[in-house]
Amino acid sequence: MAYIVIRVVGTVSVPRDIKETMRLMGLNRVNHAVIVPETDSYKGMLYKIKDFCTFGKADAETIAALLRERGIIAGDVALTDDYVKEKTEFATIDDLAKAVAADEYKLKDVEGLKPVIRLHPPIGGYEGNKRSVQNGGALGDRKEKINDLVKRML
Repeated sequence: MAYIVIRVVGTVSVPRDIKETMRLMGLNRVNHAVIVPETDSYKGMLYKIKDFCTFGKADAETIAALLRERGIIAGDVALTDDYVKEKTEFATIDDLAKAVAADEYKLKDVEGLKPVIRLHPPIGGYEGNKRSVQNGGALGDRKEKINDLVKRML
């Protein structure tokens, strides 16, 4: 299963090591999202930035909607099925999303696709960007509820 990671907190008062970890993941601004595979190194990075980002396990349907609505290729052009068919071994965005969700393929392997996805602020706002999800806030591991948040941000 792949993770969707969304930056919630801005840059003020963020410790240097956490700022560097978010930079390595590509999360340079609020409401930027990345899709990362479920590996030990990424789990360690997620644990480190859990107080500044929200994340959870993504399903293929959400990844497909994310790529279809907000996927951008070089030149600020929207991602299409034709581009995916031409540059990868997949026929459609849905097939690509299924492979990404199953950790069989990475978005950075698609030539020209920008790995960072810029999202709108969520409709209804965050639940509170100073508390964890377990305490009624917006930070940390949402598990499968990340799919609901992403749909509110498209």
